[in-house]
Amino acid sequence: MNSLEQLRQHTTVVADTGDFEQLLQFRPQDATTNPSLVLKAVQSPRYLALLERAVADHPGASAGSVAEHLLVSFGIEILHLVPGRVSSEIDPRLSYDTPASVASAQRLIALYAAADIPRARVLIKLAATWEGIQAARQLEAIGIHTNLTLVFCLAQAQACADAGVRLISPFVGRIYDWYKNAAGAGWDEGSQAGANDPGVRSVVEIFRHYQRHDIRTEVMAASFRNCGQILALAGCDLMTISPGLLAELAASSAPVAAQLRPHEGELEPSPAALTQAGFEAALGANPMASEKLRQGIAQFKADTEALEQMIRQQQQRTEPAA
Repeated sequence: MNSLEQLRQHTTVVADTGDFEQLLQFRPQDATTNPSLVLKAVQSPRYLALLERAVADHPGASAGSVAEHLLVSFGIEILHLVPGRVSSEIDPRLSYDTPASVASAQRLIALYAAADIPRARVLIKLAATWEGIQAARQLEAIGIHTNLTLVFCLAQAQACADAGVRLISPFVGRIYDWYKNAAGAGWDEGSQAGANDPGVRSVVEIFRHYQRHDIRTEVMAASFRNCGQILALAGCDLMTISPGLLAELAASSAPVAAQLRPHEGELEPSPAALTQAGFEAALGANPMASEKLRQGIAQFKADTEALEQMIRQQQQRTEPAA
């Protein structure tokens, strides 16, 4: 077996892409998207037709509304190709607005329902701010399952578990980037690789915390920079991996052994639920996590606005002449 096939024995493989035509090649169980990936996809002639159709099917709609239909269109296409779930992200500009996040998620789920896609096949992605986590709490209570993204520290993971979210996405590569940039010329790639990689260590800490306390929230490691990070996390519940790294794994015959395993022994008592003050204090005390969370939201906002600009340009091209 190649390394990708071996990895599947330990971890559920998820594709991280808006290029759904690549899914057949790698046969992932699930797939994830985000505003950046969808923006990249519609800049390709292969996927521009989806944007054009979304505009044509919703004349007079706002760019934001058309964008929601477009994101769901991508999700539907993906679900034709994977047996499991797709993660669709709400407007990142709502990351600090709980009621608006809930309303946005409900609109997305309604669009999927109109296409006969059951709720069980959709995860609504929200940024793991306090407000996003509380939106997830409300959504999970009404049977809409969530994927809390941009997770960079244990406090975020704890708050997500408190809220009963279905799945979290801790970002390995962006943590690695932060520590590498902070170290500058003093960074030693060899000594910071594999199990010593700071992004890997963060996911391991979260995974083991969940295991020790019998927390059922799934851990899906995300944002990988190299295959070494992936192999160091074999055994994690899920991993969402870019097509480029999936191809590298498929081309490799390197052995893959489970590095993370189910907890053995007695479980520990459930930790006290985090308050908003406790969450914000813990996040504020972690410069990496607070900075990368802000940056991640800002990048997704910028890409959402760029996507909406493409939609407005298409709307102008298709408006009837006065």
